[in-house]
Formats: sequence, structure tokens, C-alpha cells
Amino acid sequence: MLLLIHTVKRGDSLWSLSQHYNAPLQQIAAANGLMPSSTLIIGQAVIIPVEARLSFHRVAAGETLWSIGQLYGVTLQELQEANQLHNPALIVPGQELHIPSRKKPAIEVNGYTELLDSAGASIIDEAGGHLTHLSPFSYRVKMDGSLSELDDSSIIHNAYLKKTMPMMVITNFDNSIFNSHIVHAILNQPMLQQRLIHQTLSIMHARGYTTLHIDFEYVLPQDRIAYNYFLQTVVNALHPYRYKVSTALAPKLYAEQPGSLYEAHDYAAHGQIVDFVILMTYEWGWSGGAPRAVAPINEVVKVLNYALSVIPPEKILMGVPLYGYDWTLPYVKGGRLAQAISSDEAIRRAAEYSAEIQYDTESQSPYYMYIDEHGREHIVWFEDARSIQAKFDAVKSYRLRGISYWVLGLSFTQNWYALESNFTVKKLI
Repeated sequence: MLLLIHTVKRGDSLWSLSQHYNAPLQQIAAANGLMPSSTLIIGQAVIIPVEARLSFHRVAAGETLWSIGQLYGVTLQELQEANQLHNPALIVPGQELHIPSRKKPAIEVNGYTELLDSAGASIIDEAGGHLTHLSPFSYRVKMDGSLSELDDSSIIHNAYLKKTMPMMVITNFDNSIFNSHIVHAILNQPMLQQRLIHQTLSIMHARGYTTLHIDFEYVLPQDRIAYNYFLQTVVNALHPYRYKVSTALAPKLYAEQPGSLYEAHDYAAHGQIVDFVILMTYEWGWSGGAPRAVAPINEVVKVLNYALSVIPPEKILMGVPLYGYDWTLPYVKGGRLAQAISSDEAIRRAAEYSAEIQYDTESQSPYYMYIDEHGREHIVWFEDARSIQAKFDAVKSYRLRGISYWVLGLSFTQNWYALESNFTVKKLI
């Protein structure tokens, strides 16, 4: 399967796109989370399903071998070899070219979910086929080394039905913040560590978890070495049971990057100790910050470049957001928080307010502005097929272990189509 993305121009409709690309209208609508009667928005990215026409391409006037290769994601050399062309300039309108198939890389895909019970179970029914791991968020570590309860039985059951491995997430999340003092107590008292590890193992045994994921954030800088020792202790305790251990890492640019989010996250040590890491490569644009792309690819690549200098690529899952934000302008620091919205809702909102979607080439992210019914100006940054493809290209270029989505339950229809077009999702059970 190949991914063909069309950027909507004035006058385009689903019907005209189906005619132009010789693709069924219903399939185009379904791949983009649209109704067949939906009106397209100028600047909107639309995926064109091309499964039925992978083998051949009929050359149109003005096309070059290079532009055709770009359309299908194959190189000029691959097209030349597949069609025995000695001179790539000698193609003519109406000529049929064979498009060579390309083997999709196999990756691991994780999805965090905050929805449990029946709502979480239904999400797994929808997305579980696209996932290697499911991460219910989260068991919360208490000051005495014990863990909070989590009603995760139904989503774990559904995960196994979808051959998706449940990953137990433990955090220092406490009263809406990541509590540094809880981690400090655990890291500096061996008795509390043993209690935490014992209860973790008990839960993993009882509920069928296969991996432990440690998401300790805002760890005190002075606890950096103690955190590394703790991770080794956990690995030593879990590996005999064939459980894997992973960690969440803040998006650092260099080893000694200052800031309470970064200093105790030792990339090199985590890369050596645990089985794999998840890079939290999102939240450049965040609810309390100034408007910008949530996961600008130019910033994400900087994090990857540093991470790969100390962590093997086969141990890295790159974080990918399934959401965007709607800011009310003017932005005032400490003022109104931006509203988190799904990508499908971002498109619906753009249509409601007759906005034209722009695309920032540096961050490779879409955005638009609109004025609401109260006369307030807004700016929305979100993800679409183009921005998600840029992220998938980075995963392939760097040969990473895979990707990790934050967070399931936000509708982004294009993402799942794009994921399956680019990769084979590993199923490990």
C-alpha cells in the first residue's frame, strides 16, 4: 500500500478527486474520516487510497520520472530499473510505467490510554489491531512505595483479543502534577523500592502485563544516579520472569541540558539499562504555552539526533501526538489554557468557520485561524496526513524501533491509514 496525499485547492471536491485519481469516492471519504457529502477545505490534506492501482501509472502531460517517484515514494533509480529506462527524460504522456512495490519496515507501536472500563475497551476494539503495546495510564506510586488501584481488567482482556501486549505504566503523578518528592523517597530508601517492585510484580503476574513502563518525570537533579541504580534494580528483578522494562524520557537536546524536566533523565544510562525507551517528542506547543506546533519535526529531529548518539535505534520509540490545540488570541502567559482537540475535530472546526488551512514547512505542521461567534480570534495547530508522514519518514530514516502515541481516544482517522501504508505493525503475542 502506498500513501498518496492531495492538498485541496479551490474547486476540489471528493467527487472531483475520485475522478482525477480514479479512486472510489467512498474509500477516499473513509480514509479521511469524512462523509461522502463533506465539503473540502482549501489547504486540507486528503489521503487518496491507491491500493487498486499500485502496479502501473499512466504518465500525464508535464510529469517527469522524478515527480512520479515522489508521488509514489519510490526513487528515480527504482523506477528506471523497473521500467528498463536508460534515459529518464524519455517518457511521454500516455505511457504506462510499472511502479515497483516496496517492502514495509516492521515496527513496534505503543498507545497510551487514559480511558478504562467500557470506554477504554471500545478504543482497543478500534485501535488494537494497529498496536503492539497498550499502556493504561497509570498506576501511581505512593510515598510509602505502594501503588494506586487501576480498573484495567477489561482493556487488558480486549488487548489480548487483539494480540496487543499490555504494558504496565507506573508514574509519580499525584494531584495533577508529577511529584518529585515521591520519586525522591523511593529512590533513596531501599525498603520502599523493594515494596514497589514486589507489588509491581504481583500486579503483572495477576493481570497479564508483559512489560513495565516507568514514567517518572521532574525527578530531582540530585537523584539522577539513584534513578539509574533503581532502574538496574528493577531490570534485575523483572528479567528473570521474562518481563521487559521501558522508560519515558523527556525530549533532551544534550546530556547536561538544564531544567527539572531534563536533568535526571540520563539518556546514555537508560539506553544501556532498559529494554527500550519512549521519547516524549511532543508538547512544544502545549495548553499553557504560546501557540505553535505540538510536535514540530525540526525540533523532533534534534532530539532524535542526540538520542541516537547514546542509545541504539532499536531501543527507541518516538513519541507521536494524536491531538492538537486551539488557542484563543491574544495569547497571554498564565491566561486562558488552549483547548486540546483531535485532528478530526480540527478539520470539522475549520469547515464550520470557513477557515483555510496553512502548512508550515519548517515544522511540517498544519494550522489555521478563525473568528468564533463571539468575535474572538483563534489559532489551531494540529496533525494531518502530511505532518504524520514527516514523522513516519523520520522513523524509517533513523531505523527506530517504532512509535508511541499519546493518547488513544482522540479521533485521527488519517493516522491509522498512514500507519498501515508505511509500516507492518509487529504483533509479539
